[in-house]
Amino acid sequence: MPESIPSPSITAVRDLRESSCGPVGAPTVTNDLSENVILTSLDDLHNWARLSSLWPLLYGTACCFIEFAALIGSRFDFDRFGLVPRSSPRQADLLIVAGTVTMKMAPALVRLYEQMPEPKYVIAMGACTITGGMFSADSTTAVRGVDKLIPVDLYLPGCPPRPEAIFDAVIKLRKKVGDESLAERRKHQQTHRYCTVSHQMKRVAEQVTGSYLRAETQRAALAAAPAGQALATDAAVLTPVAEPVES
Repeated sequence: MPESIPSPSITAVRDLRESSCGPVGAPTVTNDLSENVILTSLDDLHNWARLSSLWPLLYGTACCFIEFAALIGSRFDFDRFGLVPRSSPRQADLLIVAGTVTMKMAPALVRLYEQMPEPKYVIAMGACTITGGMFSADSTTAVRGVDKLIPVDLYLPGCPPRPEAIFDAVIKLRKKVGDESLAERRKHQQTHRYCTVSHQMKRVAEQVTGSYLRAETQRAALAAAPAGQALATDAAVLTPVAEPVES
């Protein structure tokens, strides 16, 4: 007769089951726990979400905007920074003022800034935006610094700045956003609009007023002019013809 095989003991069966089935054992705190669980504050989480999704407004007035528009292409690809260009100020939180701002454009720029939701940030791009640039000497319409209209968070000099410089400005702005606090935000808000000192611009009297046409010497020259000489322009200035009135 064949020999009988002894049955395994209960302890052996339990050990075999634990080694083959792999049941969940008692939880133990190990060093791997710190690598899988993130402990952070609400400020850090909120700032991380905002700095990773800055949405700039598609706004430009001069040649600096050409450099800003180059970022949208595949050569620079600023989408990797979370920058999504928006056409509506109500969906944007970053305003890159690219180009010269004139006094005629100033009210429209302020309106766009006021329509942007809080928190919002402004980058002054280019010399014309920061100080007026080449137009600061003799222009009668260029605004000498956009910070006279809206608060500026970061200045980007250049004429015009390269796209790589815009990346550097965005990185610096991201660091500023990451250091903000929800509780202290109101303490750092600007209380007035004008950030810089006023320029010493003096009003100068007009040089060409037409008074030379009313001078005695001019009247004598017109009176002594030959009959065939065309002086209708000067005569019209001296004695304007009344417009006919319909009855």
